Amino acid sequence: MDSSRSAQRAVIQFLPAERERASQIYLRMKEIYEEQCLTRYSIFRWCQRYEAGRVNIKDFPRPGKTHVVIHSATISAVDELIWHNRWITTREIAVQLSISKGTVHHIIHKRLGYGKVCAQWVPKHMSENQKTARMGVCLTL
Repeated sequence: MDSSRSAQRAVIQFLPAERERASQIYLRMKEIYEEQCLTRYSIFRWCQRYEAGRVNIKDFPRPGKTHVVIHSATISAVDELIWHNRWITTREIAVQLSISKGTVHHIIHKRLGYGKVCAQWVPKHMSENQKTARMGVCLTL
């Protein structure tokens, strides 16, 4: 049994067409969905919305901070700024690219894998060339 909210809202939208009252809908849904059932208040509220003429079972978008999609162009721009100036700060990058400091922080640490060492951005992991060079130095010692 699909216990998702949208499935339950579809049931709530359908049952009033069969002359079911909100309290009867709640009891029937409680038997079927058990712990995953919407609350009584939510069922009553959705019944009112459908009686008022609403046809969509999805939530309307809410105001607030929008989700930012990080494009490869933005990642490469951040990487380019870091390579040109290793002492650049996240605030300076955010101002130059007109993106938030949180997005810059996510790109630097999660996408590019950089960390600050002595106030300079460096890769957290060595490249293959660096690994072979290190291995060569170790073997000569």
